[in-house]
This record gives sequence, structure tokens and C-alpha cells, in this order.
Amino acid sequence: MRQPKTWLAVLGAVLLVLLVPPLISTGGDEADSRIRGLRVMVPNTPGGGYDITARTAVKVFEDADLNGPTEVFNLPGAGGTVALGRLVAERGNGKLAMSMGLGVVGSVYTNSSPSTLQDTTPIAKLTEEADIIVVGKDSPYEDVHDLLEAWKADPNGMPVGGGSSPGGPDHLAPMLTAKAVGLDPRKVNYVPFDGGGELMASVLGGKIAFGVSGVGETRDQIEAGELRALAVTSPERVPGIDAPTLQEVGVDVSFTNWRGVVAPPDLSDDDRRKLIDLFTAMHDTDQWREALRLNGWDDAFATGEEFGDFLAAENARVASVLKELGLA
Repeated sequence: MRQPKTWLAVLGAVLLVLLVPPLISTGGDEADSRIRGLRVMVPNTPGGGYDITARTAVKVFEDADLNGPTEVFNLPGAGGTVALGRLVAERGNGKLAMSMGLGVVGSVYTNSSPSTLQDTTPIAKLTEEADIIVVGKDSPYEDVHDLLEAWKADPNGMPVGGGSSPGGPDHLAPMLTAKAVGLDPRKVNYVPFDGGGELMASVLGGKIAFGVSGVGETRDQIEAGELRALAVTSPERVPGIDAPTLQEVGVDVSFTNWRGVVAPPDLSDDDRRKLIDLFTAMHDTDQWREALRLNGWDDAFATGEEFGDFLAAENARVASVLKELGLA
């Protein structure tokens, strides 16, 4: 006799579940984890290390279906501090991130920037890589010994180019090399370019005697025979690059560059978590591991507070090196 009422109760419960939305979101929904309208700012011109890193990361986002459409845009100027100022002004904007690295640390000092990396929200340190000394295929310098002897004989007459402003990695590497071979860094004729793309054009065109840049920015031209690799600044040789380390040839320099991602200040905890989670998911993909291999980048992944502590240490280190070289 009670069976009809029982079925009516069950039917009512089913309808309640189907028609009434849940009051509390679980927070684990895939759509909630995506950052709609995310933009990644590059603080130098196309073709440079920051640009290659940002575009590679965004391609992994797309290929691995980690996020919706993500825009990459360039805002060059003053060694990256123009973009840094823009980033800091975007307080609380969880849809903006900036590709950056050691070069921006130094540029803050050499450009007397009112904004610093300590004003930003650290998201992730991504890579480390060696700098590399290169000449054009028609250069008279066949090896690094020939180059260094000519440089010591006429430092002002042999312009060296780098894809960063004074204080950046492509500037610090030749300055440390100059000091190690007995040259006064203040007498070196350093020509800054706003990114590796502009630098490589000048090396290939013979407008500068030699260039110093990241391995990832030069590998294609080296493999094509357009550039000749003379030495790398890292403590170990770089796989796939036929060039000795500076230490191997008796020059006491060991130097690596790094790159990462920061965001505007004053992010909400949720926006900060989403950005860190996105880059963590990217780091764990096969596509990113392949990108590291192809570009000659070393994996140096660190996020959040760990990356923030690293930034503070690098800020102090760069200030010390610039003062030691008499450049700050």
C-alpha cells in the first residue's frame, strides 16, 4: 500500500538534484582553473630570450590544452624597465604576467628604475642557460684564443654586442671575461641591443667584432653555419654546441643566465594560485621538456616564495658585481 508514495518520494529527490544548482562550488572545475584573457608581456623586441621563452610557454599552454587563448605582446625599452613599470602599475591584475630574467635585475640599477622586481608577484623561475661568445662566419677569429688576444690589444676598437642593456647577462658576461683576462671593464666598447634578434643581425652584418647572447637565441644560426661559436660561459660544455667553456681555455669565468615569470603586485590569493598552477602544469608536460632540450635550456623550476627568495638574492648579487666592476 505504501509503494506509490515511496516512488513519488524517490522521483521528488531526483528532480531536486537535477533542478536545484549546488550552493557551493567545488573549485576543482577545469574551467575555473583557466585564466580567461591571459596576456604575457615581453620586455624586449621579438627574437630575444624573453620573447622566445614566453612564446614557447604559451605554445605549450595551447598544445597541452592547459589554458584558453593567451596573447603574447612586446613592450621593449630601457632594458625591460618600461615593461616592468607597466606591470607594477597593473596592481591586482591577475590576467597579466611578464617574461623576465637576470637582465631586468641589472637594468633596474643601470636605468635608475623607480619600479623594481621586489614590487612584483613572483610566479615561477623556469630556465637557466649559458651565454655564448659568437662571431659571424666570415670573422677572422677562428677560436676564442685569437679573439681574446685581439681584444686585449685593442679593447676599444673591438666592439662587443649583447642582447641586454648594461647590468644584464649579455653585458655582465663580457665584463667579467674582460676582467678575467686583465682588461679594465670600463674600457670595453660594449654595444647594447634590445634583444637577441637585433644583436644577431649586427653580428652577421659585421657591425660588431663579436656578440654575447644566450644559447637558445643563437643555436639555429650556429647550426646553419652563419655563426661560429667560440666559447660558452657555463661551467660545463653545452650539448650540441662545439665550443669550449671559458674555464677550459684558462679564463676564470663561470656564468649562467636565467629566466622566469612575474605578475603585478597585490594579486588575490586565488589569482596568484592560478598563475602558479598554470606554469607548474606547463613545466610537467612532455612538450616543455622537449622545448628545454631543443633550446639548450637547463630546467631551473621554482615557484612562489622560493622564487621570491631567489630574486632577492640575485638583486643583491648583481648590485655587488656592478660595484666590483666599477659600473655602478
